Amino acid sequence: MLAQQKQDITALFQAALAPILAGTDVTANVVLERPRDPSHGDVACNIAMQLAKQLKMNPRELATKLVDALLADPARQGLIDSADIAGPGFINLRVSAAAKQAVVKTVLAQGEQFGAAQAGSGKKVIIEFVSANPTGPLHVGHGRQAALGDALSSLFVSQGYDVTREFYYNDAGVQIQTLANSVQARLRGHKPGDAAWPESAYNGDYIADIAADFLLKKTVSASDGSPATASGDIDDIESIRAFAVTYLRNEQDIDLQAFGVKFDNYYLESSLYADGKVDAAVEMLNNSGKTYEEDGALWLRTEDYGDDKNRVMRKKDGTYTYFVPDVAYHIVKFQRGFNQAINVQGSDHHGTIARVRAGLQAVNLGIPQGFPDYVLHKMVTVMKGGEEVKISKRAGSYVTVRDLIEWSGGGDITKGRDAVRFFLISRKADTEFVFDVDVALKTSDENPVYYVQYAHARICRMLEQWTGSEAELANVDLSPLTAPTEATLLATLAAYPETLARAQAELGPHQIAFYLRDLAANLHSFYFAERVLVDDEALKAARIALMVATRQVLRNGLALIGVSAPNKM
Repeated sequence: MLAQQKQDITALFQAALAPILAGTDVTANVVLERPRDPSHGDVACNIAMQLAKQLKMNPRELATKLVDALLADPARQGLIDSADIAGPGFINLRVSAAAKQAVVKTVLAQGEQFGAAQAGSGKKVIIEFVSANPTGPLHVGHGRQAALGDALSSLFVSQGYDVTREFYYNDAGVQIQTLANSVQARLRGHKPGDAAWPESAYNGDYIADIAADFLLKKTVSASDGSPATASGDIDDIESIRAFAVTYLRNEQDIDLQAFGVKFDNYYLESSLYADGKVDAAVEMLNNSGKTYEEDGALWLRTEDYGDDKNRVMRKKDGTYTYFVPDVAYHIVKFQRGFNQAINVQGSDHHGTIARVRAGLQAVNLGIPQGFPDYVLHKMVTVMKGGEEVKISKRAGSYVTVRDLIEWSGGGDITKGRDAVRFFLISRKADTEFVFDVDVALKTSDENPVYYVQYAHARICRMLEQWTGSEAELANVDLSPLTAPTEATLLATLAAYPETLARAQAELGPHQIAFYLRDLAANLHSFYFAERVLVDDEALKAARIALMVATRQVLRNGLALIGVSAPNKM
């Protein structure tokens, strides 16, 4: 049902309860559910069983009173056809055909806004995803983060939240020094396999590309930050470092652009140190009384907050462990006014959750427990030609996002992007995923993104044969929509807003991919069972309206996950 219809039915129950609850201190929370068995009806409510004991009534007797009052209420006309009682007091309702058909006109009226809500109005959410170290091209794991994070961000926007998409650059630490050393080794004429090649160096071809441009004294720019001009001096390690980091940030920008992902803000780990945020966080933790020194190291009592053991904050050599700047960064997020923070990261970050949250509680700033939320994803295995692909020549040790987009599109970037984005959110984040490039290239039902896009194109082709105007559909009579496949389509369309709300609340963008596959399947079933352009003008008009509404919801859902809706395929 549509949200307004659920509200109207809830109001009917509340009106029926009013005289029964009058003079008592009993309050009612009316919850509507779908019956487990569709043959029992469209809506189920167990309010009679909930209240019977408090009201000292037989639950079935109470259910009978409620049903009688509900059916006698004039407001149920056009909404509820019938009501009956099952078992010890379940109330089952059957919604009228007109109420079920109403979704078509709602979709036609709301268009791109169908499914949108304002539950998050006034609430600020920061969603951090990808956050790759600027030490190489984006790999397929980053691609899964990008697909999940971008779709999740769009979900929150659809529910009225003020969303900031943020990319956190780990531009400080050992890995950055390793990057600079790798480029410097290339500049000195060494290459992977040589005796003088550093054991920990990055081996991909991109290191040679950076070295070549460094010698040419090129200037590179990323989407955020100042441009970097190479000095050309192979002994100038600071210039090499700055140039290499900016060079790779620009490369990642190109990958993200090809993937159709944009960020509102970039935050540099190095700024946490430069601005004194890390030192300030450590001082707050020390002042909280939750730290202690042992064996030359500074420890945080994370056990006090549910961690399995206390954690080292500052090592013997004076450097901070990984989670300390993370605590500082999330303090900054909270101080920036975000009501909710969500991190989309690989499952290898699981171990940091407890210690980061412990640090945020220990600073006594009023940060809510459970801040931030985490969406952790498992690894992606890439298959091509029936074999697992593990290495990209350009990256040297892994498959890049750009590889995957190019392979999956067969040279068509849009097609490749659609396939990669759809595939990478089509499973729950915490399940491992096998990305089969051969399936992504298929033009058949085996390819889920093709299956959904073809449903949209099929409707477009059908409507090309119609000579009417969509403006005329606003007042169409929908009563002829009585075929079983039509009823299924109507129910699926009506479920879209609720699906978005649930996917947002559960941080599960995969639910949108599931929904789109179901909607496409129901459209294809309708197509093979019924004709649209029939001689009966009333039936034809109703079916055209249903097709236009279905096309709109397919477009809305695909746009939300960043996938195109082609008119022809």
